[in-house]
Amino acid sequence: MEDVLALVEARLRTSLGEPDARAAVTFLGTDRIEVLRFVDGDIVRYATLGMSAQPMADPAAVLADPVKGPRAELVLSVRAGLADTDKLLRPLAVLAASPQVEGVIVAPGASLDVGGALWPGAPFTSVLVAEPGGLVADLELDEPMEPVRFLPLLPMTSNEAAFKRVHGAQELQERWLTHGTDLRDPLRRSVTLD
Repeated sequence: MEDVLALVEARLRTSLGEPDARAAVTFLGTDRIEVLRFVDGDIVRYATLGMSAQPMADPAAVLADPVKGPRAELVLSVRAGLADTDKLLRPLAVLAASPQVEGVIVAPGASLDVGGALWPGAPFTSVLVAEPGGLVADLELDEPMEPVRFLPLLPMTSNEAAFKRVHGAQELQERWLTHGTDLRDPLRRSVTLD
């Protein structure tokens, strides 16, 4: 079996270019999670590397399957130079470690909360997990392993997160589209929700 993380990093480099920085975080009882930073003009993209080393396990399962199960990495894009978004590295690593720490399966439509600002002064404490496939294509692995999906994260204000809990991810995304919300703006305000 090939090293999954080497293949994941190669896919990220092919899709996003060469990373200009990387940081590693290790939490007690978990594998190491790296966060790579890619700069593309005025957009900075942060991608995790390490979440896909093990498949995510169903929290109701008695034993976790070491081979089968969904695999993913997280990608968050913001406009450069407007906020100190490099402080996002640790919160992003926390989110990537959540399947190992909390036994959750991270999938499109889910909300993930870090319990504090994503970066200093950020109006966001949580993210919406969006559909994969747009920025970085899924990485097929040898059977019986499932492909690695690169899940975009969309920062949410507390009001947006509350709206999403009541009305669902699709309704929130439609609000963002209707109002032309720039989801990459690290300083944006909450979309109108009434």
